[in-house]
Amino acid sequence: MGRNRKGREVSGWLLVDKPAGITSTSVVNKIRWAFEAKKAGHAGTLDPDATGMLPVALGEATKTIAYLGEALKGYDFRACWGSATTTDDAAGDVIATSPLRPTEAAIRAALPQFIGDIRQVPPQFSAVKIDGERAYDIARGGETMDLAARDLHVDALELVGMPDADHADLHFVCGSGGYVRSIARDLGQVLGCLGHVLYLRRTWVGPFDIEDAVSMDQVEALARTPEIDALLKPVALALGELPMLCATDAGAARLKNGNPGQVLPGAASYGDLVWVSYAGQPLAIGRLRAGEVHPERVFNL
Repeated sequence: MGRNRKGREVSGWLLVDKPAGITSTSVVNKIRWAFEAKKAGHAGTLDPDATGMLPVALGEATKTIAYLGEALKGYDFRACWGSATTTDDAAGDVIATSPLRPTEAAIRAALPQFIGDIRQVPPQFSAVKIDGERAYDIARGGETMDLAARDLHVDALELVGMPDADHADLHFVCGSGGYVRSIARDLGQVLGCLGHVLYLRRTWVGPFDIEDAVSMDQVEALARTPEIDALLKPVALALGELPMLCATDAGAARLKNGNPGQVLPGAASYGDLVWVSYAGQPLAIGRLRAGEVHPERVFNL
């Protein structure tokens, strides 16, 4: 099985439907234990109370996490009007209230200003670092911070429904670094009614869809058995948005050693970031230069 005292050499993506009440880091630790894996990481933190798609990388798949950094992510969430909280979600303490409630027309009219390339201030309780310290650690001490706004690309923000006057269901698609809690907070401020996130579910991340995810119960049922590896998705699944080129035999030998290697012509241009396949397996990620790929990452599968 390829085990050693530091863990097993197992590679692939596990798509997890994260339950509420557990941190993303705890999910990764449980999965590393269940697979007896040497290396593990995840692509995109979910808040403890949030549910949904958490892609967990094992082994060589951890080398592809960075290439998912700019991938779009889809969320479904419910905004609760009439109150602001310390955490911008239902877990926090209420710090302000309003008797106002927005109409459907008012909500729809406000949404366009949150779409496109915007600037967003993270929540006080977030993983943003302030002088080397996490914002949530400072906030737990009762201190309020003046957090700087950050660039964010929002692909979509749509009103899905209004179950009652106090709530609105929305669908949100954004790039890296987006906070749904900030959207609910800022939308409530624009509407004049205040707001926070009541619940949040991530439905997809780049090429990964929640329909393909497994539950933690499934993982725990197969923990430390040979059958658990069947839950894994291929390493290359995370590279679907990059052009793929095939290495020649000689090129593969050079790429395996971290040197530029020859590839066959394909749908990529000079300077493009590509991934290289050999014998049906991902071999390297790098830049195309005059018929060769100069590797940034080399896989050992």
